[in-house]
Amino acid sequence: MPQQREYRERIYIRAEIIIKLAEYGPLTLTNLISYCGLNLSKHKEILDEMESKGLIQKFYEIEGKKNIVKYKVTEKGLKFYEIILKPYIDMFPLKR
Repeated sequence: MPQQREYRERIYIRAEIIIKLAEYGPLTLTNLISYCGLNLSKHKEILDEMESKGLIQKFYEIEGKKNIVKYKVTEKGLKFYEIILKPYIDMFPLKR
């Protein structure tokens, strides 16, 4: 029997991104995608949308000769999580 892939609604993905950034601090794109269990090609638009709305912030850090893309949660993102996402998830927990 083929293994069914678990589907997460975007609201849970957004919450996971904010939680991971709050928990670990600034993360590289690769680490953020990995920690949240996302697919870069499928979920990059969610990151871009969250950035455009000011919930997360993308910045560049120089490591050696490389320019590394990193993300961090903003104060607005933390407030959005506390006021909107957390109550929603408490009311409608993700079924695993």
